[in-house]
Amino acid sequence: MESRRGPLKSAVPSHVVSPVRRCSRTACGRPAVATLTYVYADSTAVLGPLATYAEPHCYDLCAEHSERLTAPRGWEVVRLLDASAPARPSGDDLEALANAVREAARPQERAAGAAGGGVRAADPMEVARRGHLRVLRSPDN
Repeated sequence: MESRRGPLKSAVPSHVVSPVRRCSRTACGRPAVATLTYVYADSTAVLGPLATYAEPHCYDLCAEHSERLTAPRGWEVVRLLDASAPARPSGDDLEALANAVREAARPQERAAGAAGGGVRAADPMEVARRGHLRVLRSPDN
């Protein structure tokens, strides 16, 4: 006997389903950027980069919910860094930036002093030059 109902129709049209994974928090529709898992034996919540595929016992979180994440009392939250994410500047980065700015200001001072002589004296630290790039000798040598 044949069915009179015809082909099965989906309750949700396929053009509505998004390939982007969404935050697991109720009523949050933002895109997920991190995955939360629990290690119950160690009382630890692990928040890391978005997992490659969705797992049944993992929770995908958006940026806001992953930043505000707290764990129950007595639990530890371990946040794994995403290697592809831009790193925050460290003290060394800021010092290197300050040194680069100081160095950029120096040629103007030298050019003013060498203007009377016609040719600028070579920097004792400079070993070679190619365009705007310079190879500098180590200060220890």
